[in-house]
Amino acid sequence: MQKHTINFGNDNLDYHIFGTGPQILLAFHGFGQNGEYYEPFGKSLGDLYTIYSFDLFFHADSEWKERNKALSKEEWSNILQLLLKKHNIIDFAVCGYSMGGKFALASLEAYPEKINQFILIAPDGIKTLFWYSLATYPTSFRKFFRAMITQPKYFYHILRFSKKLGIVDKSILKFANSQMNTRAKRRRVYLTWVVFRLLSFNMKAIGALINKHQIPTIMVTGKYDKIITENNMMDFLQHVNTYENIVLEAGHNTLIRDAA
Repeated sequence: MQKHTINFGNDNLDYHIFGTGPQILLAFHGFGQNGEYYEPFGKSLGDLYTIYSFDLFFHADSEWKERNKALSKEEWSNILQLLLKKHNIIDFAVCGYSMGGKFALASLEAYPEKINQFILIAPDGIKTLFWYSLATYPTSFRKFFRAMITQPKYFYHILRFSKKLGIVDKSILKFANSQMNTRAKRRRVYLTWVVFRLLSFNMKAIGALINKHQIPTIMVTGKYDKIITENNMMDFLQHVNTYENIVLEAGHNTLIRDAA
């Protein structure tokens, strides 16, 4: 495994390289993870792919220092262009898991003519999780959620109320709690809300790009995943002419390993 960095302005985006295969694969991990989570892909698919697996901002050592400034799609396109130029990459496949689905979709929008395979693993960005959609609310409303970093009692009140009413699946409550149980995690949740809030997508337009460029598309979900479900992915797949839909005997957290 090799680790590299793209520097732009005062910021940096780190990435790992797995495998030596002829096909380039850009891979984006989920919330609370880092680029090393794609190492199973390197072990099982390294003869087919050379995998560039990113540490997304606020994960590992990748830095986005203007923390009240949202990452725009244009800025993401420019960052990606630096990588393509640095490694002389002409065309590539894309894979996004959970939160990384937003970056996979943004990469598709930026360079549809260069993408030769599109893989989504229980991706966010299609039917956005409630917790991340809060970032689209007015700034005054977001201040309440920022307060949860220092006063998490508000968040736990919401969890207990949701559990009492039975309106949210227990596995989703468990997932939410696991991502908010320390100050550092709560801070990261808030920063991803704020900085990634512009990474939203029109599924009909995404489908049109895939159809126009005839990009082979694979959707992977878990049979026992209550966070991002197979049914929710139809918001996207209904707009794609040809795709492979894979449902694994798995929940949400192990899908990268299980899909490798």
